[in-house]
Amino acid sequence: MKAEELDKKFDEGVPVLEYFDLSTARRPGLETKRVNVDFPMWMVEALDKEAKRLGVHRQAVIKTWIARILDEKAA
Repeated sequence: MKAEELDKKFDEGVPVLEYFDLSTARRPGLETKRVNVDFPMWMVEALDKEAKRLGVHRQAVIKTWIARILDEKAA
């Protein structure tokens, strides 16, 4: 299928995902890498308390806070 045909189908609201191989899709700059960090218990308890307050997992709190700090540093 040519790009013009695909664009037309998309513009018409026709589902087009079937035309893509999502198994090879990548998100540049958003790939993940697992890292291990050791925290003292008081930090883990504080993170868990905040996570419970927000209704999210501990990892979400850590990622959000680190992303915020890195954004501030980059600005």
